[in-house]
Amino acid sequence: MAQATERLQRYLEDELGECRSEDVERRLEELDTLERALGEARVETELDVLSALANETRYTLVRVLVAAGEELCVCELAPLVDVSESGLSHALSELVDSGLVEGRKEGRWKKYRATNRAVALVTVLEGSVDE
Repeated sequence: MAQATERLQRYLEDELGECRSEDVERRLEELDTLERALGEARVETELDVLSALANETRYTLVRVLVAAGEELCVCELAPLVDVSESGLSHALSELVDSGLVEGRKEGRWKKYRATNRAVALVTVLEGSVDE
């Protein structure tokens, strides 16, 4: 921590021309306020979402559900990914837990659709890649 504070002090000296200990303390308080504004729970939730997308099977399922724009049955999703039935079920469960997918049972069929969160993330990702 001391090394980080020293670096911050050097940075502030470069930016301000001079730096007092009050300047460092004030900046540390500002940074601490920014960190608290994020909230630990929010960071954890966002990391869960990113973790859910950090797997080829789960990412493919999200992309397909977003592109479909409607509910798809598990039986329609299964041919798209090279995993066992158990693996597919586990992947969909993780996507539901992360809030990227919603599922519902209709008779003997299980259907899934992408949430607004998934649509927003895929839209941002599509816009960030040059083709």
